[in-house]
Amino acid sequence: MELNKRQEQILQIVKDHGPITGEHIAEKLNLTRATLRPDLAILTMAGYLEARPRVGYFYTGKTGTQLLADKIKKMKVSDYQSIPVVIHENMSVYDAIVTMFLEDVGTLFVVDEESLLVGVLSRKDLLRASIGKQELTSIPVNIIMTRMPNITFCGKDDLLIDVAQKLIEKQIDAMPVVKKVDKGYEVIGRITKTNMTKVLVALAKEDVLGSVKKSMKSHHGLPVEGK
Repeated sequence: MELNKRQEQILQIVKDHGPITGEHIAEKLNLTRATLRPDLAILTMAGYLEARPRVGYFYTGKTGTQLLADKIKKMKVSDYQSIPVVIHENMSVYDAIVTMFLEDVGTLFVVDEESLLVGVLSRKDLLRASIGKQELTSIPVNIIMTRMPNITFCGKDDLLIDVAQKLIEKQIDAMPVVKKVDKGYEVIGRITKTNMTKVLVALAKEDVLGSVKKSMKSHHGLPVEGK
């Protein structure tokens, strides 16, 4: 987040004189409290400042890089997972290739009769099967898929940063998001390298002011501070 001149002045005042109330900050800048309200809200929501009841504003001491790192470390899979493309283990390799093409995905998740995860099918798997002279319409995907327990998966409450690390370590393009049930795992989503790229772009384009407005609307007010 890039701060404007007045926001930088506010930060410096809080660094030098904190804890300090909004009214006292306004006095030092020869401005009204109402004029500073949006800037204080932005700095608080972004994590540069903390507001405590009956005390005032504190400087958190964190840099923009630290704040970004903190935010990334709190992100969960459930916030960024996408819809999985699931096929049955008896589907032919040919039909799987068609499905992958039509759905425009790089990984298919394979389930059994009870809709439980039993395998993962990647572009490489399908390409490898296509190189030979086999009749692809007669070969079921369960012959060529990666099977349990060799499947890397995650849950919706897992941290996104941990999942990203697994994608890198395992050198895979996608991971199923699963829910544990009595007999195995149900596929409820997917996390891919594309998802990770979208997160990066979203962070770069994040509208902090928009986030503040949403928070203000939902809480019917600004962060509480001392008078």
